[in-house]
This record gives sequence, structure tokens and C-alpha cells, in this order.
Amino acid sequence: MAIGVLSLLGFQLVDSAFIARLGTSPLAAQSFTFPLTFLIIGVQVGIGIAIAALISRALGAGEALRARRLGTLVMALGTAVIGVLCVLLWVVQVPVFTALGADAPTREMIHDYWAPQLLAAWGMAIVYFAYSLFRSHGNTRVPGSMMVITSLLNLVLDPLLIFGVGGWDGLGLAGAAWATVGAFVVAASVLGVRLVKLDWLAFTGLKQEWRASSGAFAGVAGPAMAGQLMPPLAAMLAIYLVAKLGESAVAAWGLAGRLETVSLMVVLALTMSLPPWLGRCYGAGDWNQIRRLLRLTLKVVVIWQLSLGICMALLAPWLAQVLAGNPEVRSDLVVLIRFLLPSYAALGVCMLVVSAGNALGWPLRAMLLSATRLFICYLPCLWFGVTLFGNLAGLGLGAAFGNVLAGAAALLMLQRSLAEFKYQETARDATKVS
Repeated sequence: MAIGVLSLLGFQLVDSAFIARLGTSPLAAQSFTFPLTFLIIGVQVGIGIAIAALISRALGAGEALRARRLGTLVMALGTAVIGVLCVLLWVVQVPVFTALGADAPTREMIHDYWAPQLLAAWGMAIVYFAYSLFRSHGNTRVPGSMMVITSLLNLVLDPLLIFGVGGWDGLGLAGAAWATVGAFVVAASVLGVRLVKLDWLAFTGLKQEWRASSGAFAGVAGPAMAGQLMPPLAAMLAIYLVAKLGESAVAAWGLAGRLETVSLMVVLALTMSLPPWLGRCYGAGDWNQIRRLLRLTLKVVVIWQLSLGICMALLAPWLAQVLAGNPEVRSDLVVLIRFLLPSYAALGVCMLVVSAGNALGWPLRAMLLSATRLFICYLPCLWFGVTLFGNLAGLGLGAAFGNVLAGAAALLMLQRSLAEFKYQETARDATKVS
């Protein structure tokens, strides 16, 4: 999954690197779309969490037929929900991007890019739901390999569609989105054929299953979706703050966001692969294994992410040289890399605890932790940094400090939740003995 996540997120970074060659304005235009793209991703991840949690629990309890029915229901529901959301985001694009601070020329560039980007987001959601279904059944090889394939397809299509070939001038900014569309069409076709062959879907008894499981689905998906929708809202507020520092700052912030997702590849792989395992242990009542898994993954996240962050901070000038064409954008990106990347060790801890909470029957606590991270730790520190220093260094310092606070809050919540369960478990055992 780590290899797959690296390739999947890597092609988003590749998109931004190619777009940066078009100039600062197209890169800034793409950066303004990130909060709304994250909104779509937040909804799809919330549904994907419900897929992984419910199906893995059903399999852990030996209910294979029910797992097949659940897979069919959530795939169909998720596809419909994301489709409706994409249509709504197309309709409201002008007031939303105006509110985010995009001027008229930037909005014109966004308009040409937004339709294919929404289509790509819909395709990505469908593929992501299929990935969640494979992970729920313990198969991470197919999702990982398909992520690599889509990344390679995007890498090939990007320069052709952005800059053109032969006598054709290409599509410019919109070409990056159409390249993504093409890659996900291939992935969806391959995954659809595999799902039919594996017989992981059921087409009978769906109405009865929906009546029986809709409450459980809403209980997991609702808080998970709310938690996943908070980052896009926070991203909108953050881009509003960044826009006050100028166009080059917006472009650098967008590139830093792409670099963030790539640098968090191990964390993201764990948030995808760990919940189905935790869900099966939860279904089987094996809490000792759950505690061992959590201790191991937290150690891996802190050691790996801190080491990677320090290395990337030291290599910041060379990374900025590769990613950004404009000297001013490169200078801003170096500042952000040096402040933000080491702090992702703490951010990774928070992400892992949120993911584990959804798998272990604590969706409300996971949602509250997400809210705490963004609206008590991250955004106030971001605002304070910009207000106090008035430059990008203050912005980076504030964001880094907010990440550290969020990591500490996550560890505190996890310790209290496990201690509370251990107390309840001891009380139950004492009752049985008596």
C-alpha cells in the first residue's frame, strides 16, 4: 500500500510540477481548487472508512454473504453521492472561488480546468471505493498495483495533453485533469472486471440488508464523513490567509500541499491497511492484538516521518528547484518545506489515531479529534503566525506548531480510550468470575 500510495500521490505532485512550467498563474489557479477537491475526497474517504469497517467486521464474524451485500450497497451509494456532489460544485464554482480570493483572470483559468477535474474526482472516488472493498477482504496487492499503473498512465498522458505533441499545442491546465480522467477510466475498468470474477458483490437481498445495516453504516460513515469534511473547510480558510501574502505564496502553498501528501505516504498506507485488520480483531474480540498493532504502527510513524522530514528539510532548495519554475515560488517553497515537513511526524500520529478510532467503534471520538486538530490546534496557530510575522515564515511556523499540538492531543485521546476499555474489560471479567 505504501508503494501504491506513493505512486498515486506522486502523480498529483507530477501534475503540479508540469503545471508549474506553464507559469505562476496556472499553478495558483490549480491551488485554489484544492479545498474543493479535498471536499470530494473527504466524502469519499468517509464512505470508504465505512466500507472497510463494516465489511471487515462482518468477515471477522464469519458473515461472508453479508459482506458481499454490504460491498454492493456502499459501492452504489458512494458512486451516486459523489456524482451529485460534483454537479453541485460545478454549479457554485463562481461564488465559491470568488470568496476564496481568486480574481477574474484566475477564475477564467479555473473554469476551463474545473469540469474535467470534477470528472476526474468522480472517477477517482469510484476507484477508491473499489480499493476499499479489496482492502476489506485483506487484499492490498491489487489496490497497490493499480495505483502504480494509474500513476504511470498519468505520467505519460500529462505532458502530451498539457503541452501537446507534434503540431498540436495541447490543452494547458485542463490537460492535467484530462490525463487523470484517462488513468482512472482504465483503473475502473480493470477493477470492475476483477470484482465480478472474485464474486465479492451480491445482487439479491439488498433491500433487506439496507434496512438492517443502514443504521450501522450511518453510525460509522456520518462521523467519519464529518471528520473528513473538516480538512477541506480548514483548507479554504487557510488558502484565504495565504492569498493575503500574494500569488507566489498561493502557488508555493499548493506545491507544499502536494509534497505533504507524498511525504505522508507511509501514514496514508497505514490508515488504509490498518483499519481492516483492526476491524477483524474487533469483530473477533482480540483486544490484545489491537494494542500490539497500535503500538507498532505509532512507533513506525514517528520514526519514519521524523527522519524523512529532517532529510527533506535539508534538501529543501533542491526539491524546490525541481518542483517550481519561478524563483520567487521556489524561495517560498523552501521556507514551507523546512517548517512543515518535520512536523508531519506529529500529524501522522493524529491521522493514525483518527483512522483507528473509526475502525474500533469510536467514530464520534475520531470526529472530535479531527475537529480539535483543525480548529483548535492548526487554524488558530496558522492565523497567529501570519498575524504576528506577516510573512510565509510565520505561516509555516504556525502550521508546524499546530501539527505538534494535534499529535499530542491524539496520543492523549488514544491512551484514555484504551484505558477506559481496559477498565470495562476488567469489570466484565470480574462479573463473570463472581
